[in-house]
Amino acid sequence: MTDIAPFSRAPRLPRRPQPSDPEPLWRQLLGDQLRRRRHEREETLTETAEKAGVSPQYLSEVERGLKEPSSEMIAAISGALETSLIELTSAVADELRTAMAPASALVSNGGRAAFALAA
Repeated sequence: MTDIAPFSRAPRLPRRPQPSDPEPLWRQLLGDQLRRRRHEREETLTETAEKAGVSPQYLSEVERGLKEPSSEMIAAISGALETSLIELTSAVADELRTAMAPASALVSNGGRAAFALAA
């Protein structure tokens, strides 16, 4: 018999934005950020949802960017993840800035993306 190997919870690497890509929606980036933070804490949907006072199904839909949560729901979920609203919204805004950076601003830097500044 073979051994069962567990899946690692490595974060998804964001792909480089293409010029033809549509602008990402706030709810999608918020969901990605919430899922990443939950995985960092090694919590299940059920555990985090219970702490936030929402159903696991609702939290799953928020994480997948299918629901547009109210500010109260975002506060409850961020509190369950022991993060502040400012930390969460700043992280989402940073992701949005990166996603919307013009392709001409990205320069190869040893396999990593970097911003080039022009005078």
